[in-house]
Amino acid sequence: MHDSPASPPSVTVVIPHLKNRPMLERCLDALFASTWPRPAVIVVDNGGGDSDLTGIESSRPDIEVLRPGMNLGYAGGCNEGLRRCSTKYVVFLNDDAQVDEGWLEPLVQEAERNPAAGALQPKILSLKARREGKREFDYAGAAGGLLDRLGYPYCLGRTFSGTDEDRGQYDLPAELFWASGVALFARREVISCLGGFDAGFFMHMEEIDLCWRMRLRGWHVCSVPQSVVWHEGGASLMQGAPLKAYYNHRNALAMLLRNRSAAALWYVLPLRLLLEVAALLRYMTEGGEGRARAAQVLRAAADNLRGIGGILARRGEIQRGRRIGDRELFHGAPISVLLLRGPVQPPASGSQ
Repeated sequence: MHDSPASPPSVTVVIPHLKNRPMLERCLDALFASTWPRPAVIVVDNGGGDSDLTGIESSRPDIEVLRPGMNLGYAGGCNEGLRRCSTKYVVFLNDDAQVDEGWLEPLVQEAERNPAAGALQPKILSLKARREGKREFDYAGAAGGLLDRLGYPYCLGRTFSGTDEDRGQYDLPAELFWASGVALFARREVISCLGGFDAGFFMHMEEIDLCWRMRLRGWHVCSVPQSVVWHEGGASLMQGAPLKAYYNHRNALAMLLRNRSAAALWYVLPLRLLLEVAALLRYMTEGGEGRARAAQVLRAAADNLRGIGGILARRGEIQRGRRIGDRELFHGAPISVLLLRGPVQPPASGSQ
């Protein structure tokens, strides 16, 4: 699909899906009820031989379904859809998300206005809270993603004690470090040039890694709070699940080793390893499920050690393409999110 002067910029929405068809149907209903002229929609069926999407094309002729025959995870599923895209923009959307009616126009308008923006994030609110009559940020991205100097992610509108009520406190666009994979709007050519998501991450942290690589090349990541997407949360793995601990710990450390500068790693890596040990010890005091999470942390460390050659090779590729130094990239970021007091604030304008 190519743009013409008389038509709006072309957009493809890529939705990885794994065996919850009613949830996907709700996502599609909201998507096609939005006011944007119908975008191209690609659903990537990760269900393999246990797919629940048999016959969906007959009831949904306006979508394209890709069937890779196996579960590629979120990262691999997004890449599969990306390879089919030819539009100017692409949105990677969770199948447990529901978009507001006018969600896409502000994202496209900001991308057209700001050619330095590689990725944009809408405001992400909680579907569960909405059912209770509340308007709260969703944990998975909230009002936009940030990163401390040790490589730990945090968000505008999200604290350790939970998520904040949306009172309009983040309604001004802000510079971000990363945009949530719940609804990540991006320039297709930028994502393609970066090689897409790292399929080895499978799930969790893959969008942070992608945005980090994007920012190292000089692209900006920004919030567009006039766009709103609602998210169910926990549809793939519930918070605290042992397997979630595995992916989070494995991917976070691999991401740090690949993307942080060599000068910074001399002090960052020892501190991170100490905090990994602290997390392991804390999990071991939390009973049966905590011990299961501790086992997954050890498994994550072992897998990173076994794969260190590949991590370092990928690091070389990323660092050779770097255009922005860490001093500029982490300007205004706290050493650790644990040291933050009060509401999370976006970095100062122009900190990139």
